[in-house]
Amino acid sequence: MTEVATASAAATGIAMATEKAAKELSPEEERVLIRDIALTAEANTKEGDSFFLITQKWWQHWIDYVNQDQQPNNSNNNEGSSSLSGNSDSNGVGISKRPSGIDNSDLISDGPAEDANSDDGVEIHDTLLEGRDYVLLPQQVWNLLFSWYGGGPALSRKVINSGLSQTEFAVEVYPLRLQLLVTPKGDRSTIRISKKETIGELHRGACEIFHLNLEQVCIWDYYGHRKHALMNDMDKTLDDANIQMDQDILVEVLNNVNDTLVTDGTSITDNGFADKEATSVLLEPSKSSLSIAGGLSANKIASKGYSAEQLQNQTLGCPNKESDNHFENSGVSTRGTFGGLTGLLNLGNTCFMNSAIQCLVHTPEFARYFREDYHQEINWQNPLGMVGELALAFGELLRKLWAPGRTPVAPRPFKAKLARFAPQFSGYNQHDSQELLAFLLDGLHEDLNRVKHKPYVNSRDADGRPDEEVADEYWANHIARNDSIIVDVCQGQYKSTLVCPVCNKVSVTFDPFMYLSLPLQFATTRSMTITIFTCDGSALPSTCTITVPKQGRYRDLIQAVSNACSLKQTEEIKLVEIRNHLIHRFLDDSFVSLSTIKDDDHLAAYKIQKSATGNVLLQLIHRRQEQETSDAQRWKPFGTPLISSLLCDDVIRSGVIQTIVQTMLTPLLKEGIEYSDDSDPSTSGMARDPSDHGSGEVDTNCASTSINKVLPKLPLQLVDESKTCIDLSAGDEKAINLSAMSHVVVYLDWTSKLLEKFNINYLENLPEVFKYGPITKKARTEPLSLYTCLEAFLREEPLVPEDMWYCPQCKEQRQASKKLDLWRLPEVLVIHLKRFSYSRSMKHKVETFVNFPIHDFDLTNYVADKRSSCSQLYELYALTNHYGGMGSGHYTAHIKLLDENKWYNFDDSHISPINEEDVKSAAAYVLFYRRAKSDTSGTSSAGSRRARDKTSYKY
Repeated sequence: MTEVATASAAATGIAMATEKAAKELSPEEERVLIRDIALTAEANTKEGDSFFLITQKWWQHWIDYVNQDQQPNNSNNNEGSSSLSGNSDSNGVGISKRPSGIDNSDLISDGPAEDANSDDGVEIHDTLLEGRDYVLLPQQVWNLLFSWYGGGPALSRKVINSGLSQTEFAVEVYPLRLQLLVTPKGDRSTIRISKKETIGELHRGACEIFHLNLEQVCIWDYYGHRKHALMNDMDKTLDDANIQMDQDILVEVLNNVNDTLVTDGTSITDNGFADKEATSVLLEPSKSSLSIAGGLSANKIASKGYSAEQLQNQTLGCPNKESDNHFENSGVSTRGTFGGLTGLLNLGNTCFMNSAIQCLVHTPEFARYFREDYHQEINWQNPLGMVGELALAFGELLRKLWAPGRTPVAPRPFKAKLARFAPQFSGYNQHDSQELLAFLLDGLHEDLNRVKHKPYVNSRDADGRPDEEVADEYWANHIARNDSIIVDVCQGQYKSTLVCPVCNKVSVTFDPFMYLSLPLQFATTRSMTITIFTCDGSALPSTCTITVPKQGRYRDLIQAVSNACSLKQTEEIKLVEIRNHLIHRFLDDSFVSLSTIKDDDHLAAYKIQKSATGNVLLQLIHRRQEQETSDAQRWKPFGTPLISSLLCDDVIRSGVIQTIVQTMLTPLLKEGIEYSDDSDPSTSGMARDPSDHGSGEVDTNCASTSINKVLPKLPLQLVDESKTCIDLSAGDEKAINLSAMSHVVVYLDWTSKLLEKFNINYLENLPEVFKYGPITKKARTEPLSLYTCLEAFLREEPLVPEDMWYCPQCKEQRQASKKLDLWRLPEVLVIHLKRFSYSRSMKHKVETFVNFPIHDFDLTNYVADKRSSCSQLYELYALTNHYGGMGSGHYTAHIKLLDENKWYNFDDSHISPINEEDVKSAAAYVLFYRRAKSDTSGTSSAGSRRARDKTSYKY
């Protein structure tokens, strides 16, 4: 079908749906109509089209509703009859009810909207994620759903051009939120505006909010409460002007017409404008005494041909003797001058590389080192290096990222060099950010190793010598062969102690480290509560709590349940999840991870008889009448379904099914109750062995509780292969064809009289897999401390069998115990949280939240060398995050710009400010700490760590 024909069909469908709006469409009609319209709308999407946010919870409810099969042909039109739904498995899952009105309230921010021009005063939460919290629907789809269901509120967003070529489409879920400040009146307001709108639109919007005339107002990029640039190019988009979310915009009201700015650069007077004859540069008087970073004077800049518009981003003044100081000492912080807010384009699954690079680029020592002339330190002959090419590629990329402006950089040259020297990172697959980081640090070290000819050194064992003497010897030997900016900044030393378990030989060595890989100490087992049912009438339902491996599989759970209920060799366990009083799924795939079972799920286990020839499962679903309206009742499921087994015969008699169900319910029959009603006496009798009817699956001889109990004939209905309900209470000889049925679903309709005969409370209130109590919940939600992870890393433990130690005294391989201690710490401490674990059969990511300190990470008590006078306090300045699962997911970086003392989120090419309290999350992966400098230390201690005098880097 052509696009024109498809669009025509969709338009016809909309018209038909509108005419039919007063009537209820079938789920299938809704599904097909919405699908066709959505496909057409998305195929013809263009800039400026509207999409609507709708809560993921409501949308999923609607998806479940429209994807169900046709209900069973039951004249009673009973809700429970629809348990064989189209989106369920073959286990008799229940139908989804038609959703109520659209409810987007969980997307709406609790507080009042601050935006002066937000739609209907509605503000959404700042942290929503598509696919988790909401989905985006084309306007035509929203209009139909709204006409059918009502509700709201409507949350409309526009389609904009995106991408480097501006040919890709994206929905701008979060338009820019800008803070407008009026001077000199001091009024404030907030405005929402698309980043694709022009400066002229922002200008007009600001004037409307504050009731000002266009001619009396000029607006400034007021980032960081400093005038960075006059926004006078009315046709430039806010995106091109580098305007960011939550940024300040200064609305300057000019006092008279003489204050009006002339846009060709000929500005006047005392509103911060310099006359064209005096200079072509826009000055801010309060900053005129400060110099540009790098020491360039106004004359030097002008001589290089910079335009007035470019120079508006600079803060100029008279050159002085400090004009050659580096930016750390300038005391000036202006966007566009120092840089550091430039993103990296994602070349295709390169977020792992972008996040690691940004953290290294924003390490103060590296930022300064690579912006100076480092070429003299490149080791061109090092056989372990990359002939200086990696260092040159990284240095060039760092300089681009610190250059003025914020146009995202495409790191293609760097990636090409990376693929050449590390083929494992070639292509466009996702990789581990920490593995890349380890390669970069090691590769940069070898390229920049100042040691051109490595001497041979022989490190001796301690042999009882003082630790201090041995440690210094090991470090001197290491520095003799490895001396680079990477060693100066990132390398520390730990003490390794091995003890032979046979002869108690102690071996002490001191080894360098580039980073610490800390294990996440999380629970290795998991408690799960399950209710066990028997099908032979031998026992009441019982609840048991078992312990299984947290990273185990269904087979571990089935085995644990089998042990807990003393399963016989002639029996087997059927494990199911119960949802809405129906069987939602069978947990019968032995290799599925237990992580798919949530703590608030409800599980039931059924003991049934094994059969050498195979069997068919009988699912008994309980229903009772509930008042739906003032004059109507419907049969609705309740309680917990029961399961038994039938032989794989082609035909079974209805009386056999009656007997099996009676046997399963025998333990629930109240003591002293005798059944009597107006029915034929033949409709009741003793529970008997169903083998008399050819089943042979339920051994009622074991049903001690059934002796001398009179069981009533039960009102049963069976759903056959055509989904038609068959009444099984009319007689015992009705033949049921099982040949085309993988399982049998039977409904037991409990009348009020029947409910009086049984203790049905055993079928209700199925417990959750794990119920949080007041104490358990507190213990469970307490975050894992980074200190705890460090202590686990330093804890003494035996070596794994694959990593045995050769004992020089025993002359044999021994599984020695190993103990690590931190001896000397680097200026920049990189900590890797070991979230990923690998084995031959599986990969796993640990989602544990680690509570890591941002300030005052105190390692004093963990450093074994007590001679050190250096501060052991560290401050966090960067980290990488990983969101999602193994083999996929997404990497970002949180980085603190030290000159601004402000945190930013670096998400590939997108950079946005974040609050410090938002830095911590369960996604944190690699942490970057720097040693806190005391007020009295005038220089970094990096230089004091080295044997000879070198340049120290203060930051």
